[in-house]
Amino acid sequence: MASPSRRLQTKPVITCFKSVLLIYTFIFWITGVILLAVGIWGKVSLENYFSLLNEKATNVPFVLIGTGTVIILLGTFGCFATCRASAWMLKLYAMFLTLIFLVELVAAIVGFVFRHEIKNSFKSNYENALKEYNSTRDYRSEAVDKIQSTLHCCGVTNYRDWKGTNYYSETGFPKSCCKLEGCYPQRDADKVNEEGCFIKVMTTIESEMGVVAGISFGVACFQLIGIFLAYCLSRAITNNQYEIV
Repeated sequence: MASPSRRLQTKPVITCFKSVLLIYTFIFWITGVILLAVGIWGKVSLENYFSLLNEKATNVPFVLIGTGTVIILLGTFGCFATCRASAWMLKLYAMFLTLIFLVELVAAIVGFVFRHEIKNSFKSNYENALKEYNSTRDYRSEAVDKIQSTLHCCGVTNYRDWKGTNYYSETGFPKSCCKLEGCYPQRDADKVNEEGCFIKVMTTIESEMGVVAGISFGVACFQLIGIFLAYCLSRAITNNQYEIV
């Protein structure tokens, strides 16, 4: 057992660790809120793009939302554990932080490795969406219209891609291909955007997903600090049999 004088000397050290860990936990809780907001933003902003990928890709925003929610709950638990100066709760907090860090690391590696497959999947599904495009407004047709009108593009590589579709043979170009709002292009190529959507979509996805990846990577690295602080405080409390007065 540590002597009273030694415990008295370690009190400022433990108090310092507690203060720093409380500040960290609050910031960590805020990052959870940010990650939750990014997930909701990704669901709303990138929904049209995700709908033209495979079904697994549509779950990406929900993963971010779920991760943000878990971080908020974990941050609340970490704050409680730090205030109580409970060694076992702090060890549990560090363990959960480590687990989330590993999950985020694996997700980042998988996303990086399969990034080219995402591009190929989008191009293939976009081509199929054009072939099956119809005026009944199914979700794929709505996604095509939204992308073409938002990015001012037409077709996959260029506007000529529409000429091989059933919709074009019956109706002509869709209104979403129009250069100007309110025009009726029908078969008049002079009234439609000539540039294809694939390159524009990939540029948009890479830029916006870059924001998501950057925030996620920052949160993951930030967790290493929390793991270190929680472990150090837990060890100090255990070794010196610190008690709250």
